[in-house]
Amino acid sequence: MERAIQAAARLPSLRESTRTELCERLLRAKDHMDANFNTKLPLAAMAQVAYLSPHHFLRSFKLAFGVTPHQYLIALRLDAARHSLTSGRKTVSEICSEVGFESLGSFSWLFKKNYGLSPDQYRKKIVETTSISNFREKN
Repeated sequence: MERAIQAAARLPSLRESTRTELCERLLRAKDHMDANFNTKLPLAAMAQVAYLSPHHFLRSFKLAFGVTPHQYLIALRLDAARHSLTSGRKTVSEICSEVGFESLGSFSWLFKKNYGLSPDQYRKKIVETTSISNFREKN
């Protein structure tokens, strides 16, 4: 409920009931994105979940949450990929597909842009850090 109040406060509207309704629709779409981030989610489909036109959905989502729906979706996918890189033995290509990216090149570029390391470098750094921590704990 807290996030609904914060998001609603950022939406321009004359009536509070209109702001609240719009915010509930945006949160419904955001929850849908959270649950289905690894599938193809075009803007029109996300807007349909919120019962808004694509343009109105895009503009309202950005006002409410500070990022576009696409930016939010990319952040969700990258975060899931980061967790997969640290917790499993899947290849970068498998993780790329699993989290919803269609292009390994785009995925790698976005990952490096956001985390400062390529997916392989990130995995190696985490493994090294974990190995050093485990060694210190044993001694």
